[in-house]
Amino acid sequence: MDFDHEWERARGGGDQQVATRLNGLEGGPGPGGPGDFGSTPAEKTAAANTIETELEPDTKTAAEHADEATNTAVTGFDGWETAAGLKKVAETWDAQVKNLMGRLSSEKTALRGASGLFVRNDTGLGSQFLPTGSRSKLNGL
Repeated sequence: MDFDHEWERARGGGDQQVATRLNGLEGGPGPGGPGDFGSTPAEKTAAANTIETELEPDTKTAAEHADEATNTAVTGFDGWETAAGLKKVAETWDAQVKNLMGRLSSEKTALRGASGLFVRNDTGLGSQFLPTGSRSKLNGL
């Protein structure tokens, strides 16, 4: 295709086609997937427990192991520029580990909170449909 033809199409004078693209099929799942939740309260609790009992302790252990090895290397390279570089890497590593630990803690808290939130929301909505003790105005019709 030559430049003149492309330019004409870009200005709107050509054979442009206009279309709309949706992030889902008609009647099918939308951008977030199916219309139901991807996990139960028990699965959310299990995921939070995995973070608490495996991921957080294992991450802390790995970070401590890396710190020990780096400190040994820094001592071995004392007086060299390599030692200063390793110290900088260790500082960056420690900051990243701190961020990761904070993120894991936040995710754990969010999983536990979401479970309770959904249950409280469902209970609250369900109670709105219960009889209030007085007769409905619709009963007399």
